[in-house]
Amino acid sequence: MSDSHNTPPDYDDDEAGVIEIPYQSLSPDALAGIVQEFASRDGTDYGEVECTLTEKITQVEGQLKTGHLTLLFDPVSQSCQVVNSRDWKSNPAVSLNS
Repeated sequence: MSDSHNTPPDYDDDEAGVIEIPYQSLSPDALAGIVQEFASRDGTDYGEVECTLTEKITQVEGQLKTGHLTLLFDPVSQSCQVVNSRDWKSNPAVSLNS
């Protein structure tokens, strides 16, 4: 007898869509990993003044808490992304890979 709770669903449908994930629903370690990965990306624009990674992480965490940023999960690619909430709300059909 197989345990379906331990097996992730098989998403073959490219139209499965992304899922908005409340940041509060993640473990502190999972959230920290996602935020750190996002904040450390090359090309992330934080304005005219360079910030340390710690400062960038603090900014991202603050923007998640205020709702300016949204966490998305794509079950097809099994990837997570941090996006501008206003952009996401105005065009939720946008793929994480575009």
